[in-house]
Amino acid sequence: MVTTSVAVDIGIVVVAVLGLWLGARTMVDGSVRLARGIGLSETVIGLTLVAVGTSTPELVVSVDAALVGAGDVAIGNVVGSNVYNLAFILGVVSLVRVIPITRSLVKRDGVVLLGATFLLAGFLVDLRVSRIEGLLAVGLMIAYTAYLLRTTPEESDSVDETDESGDSDSPVEDGKTGSPVENGGTESATAGIAAVPPGAVAERVATESRLRTLALTLGGLAVVLVSGHFLVESAVSLARAGGLSEWAIGATVVAGGTSTPEFAVSLVALRRGSAGVSVGNVVGSNVFNALGVVGLAALISPAVVTGEALGSVVWLLVVTVVAVTAMWTGRRLSRPEGGLFAGSEVLRWTSNLLGLG
Repeated sequence: MVTTSVAVDIGIVVVAVLGLWLGARTMVDGSVRLARGIGLSETVIGLTLVAVGTSTPELVVSVDAALVGAGDVAIGNVVGSNVYNLAFILGVVSLVRVIPITRSLVKRDGVVLLGATFLLAGFLVDLRVSRIEGLLAVGLMIAYTAYLLRTTPEESDSVDETDESGDSDSPVEDGKTGSPVENGGTESATAGIAAVPPGAVAERVATESRLRTLALTLGGLAVVLVSGHFLVESAVSLARAGGLSEWAIGATVVAGGTSTPEFAVSLVALRRGSAGVSVGNVVGSNVFNALGVVGLAALISPAVVTGEALGSVVWLLVVTVVAVTAMWTGRRLSRPEGGLFAGSEVLRWTSNLLGLG
């Protein structure tokens, strides 16, 4: 028989999932407009703004766990989230639609992802992450982010910009969300102020449009984070009611819960014609988790984990190498590859939840 508390948790999960979807849709639309407005590619925005935003739940959970000395939850959350991001999120998204991959995403960010993952594995060989290691990780994360923000959209071979696809669901092709100067928005904005130079009016309207877009983007992010928080809380409550171990909870339920923002944003982005945001969000989130989240958690309190972590870390290495290789070959993720990735994650969850792995 389902108790009242379990029924409430299930209800919260359902509402939180709806909140994630609506918030993700708003955030994706806003981030794409911001990207083009400030001269950055969608991929770079996905790797930075969107990735850091959707990884905030992992950061909050891991830092909270570090403060109370729960190293298994702090590190297990990151390891499990990164596996979930690559295997399940990219897998499911690839099943929905074949994902095109840009050359720079593979050669630049794929290599960084491999490096960050192997560095994390090196940290955990002795089953702990020290403050010095945490400082190194945070420093590398800051350097990588600074480099991305200085990068200009040079990708003439870009396949993630889908303006020519004719997808009416794309935010940049909706006449109501384009430049006010191009869609006639200036006409109403300039009524009664003919004395103001047209150029100044256009600039002011464009600035106001960017501020509104930024507000919508941050609002969407807030909805995603709040929804993700309640989803994690209820999911952990349900898992503990089922008698799961701390590592199993951290590597599966908490990891999957904190990765729901990435899942929602990546799926919505792809369906709305922004593959660069979709894939960049996953790759950027994994780099931020491995370097930024683990680094900050270790700076607060050196993390100590049990030997149970090594198996999960090895599996993360395998999944990362296979995923980057799949993106490198043919520069796309196909539906068969997506099916294999998603299936492997289902097996991992089953093994952990049943205590077999």
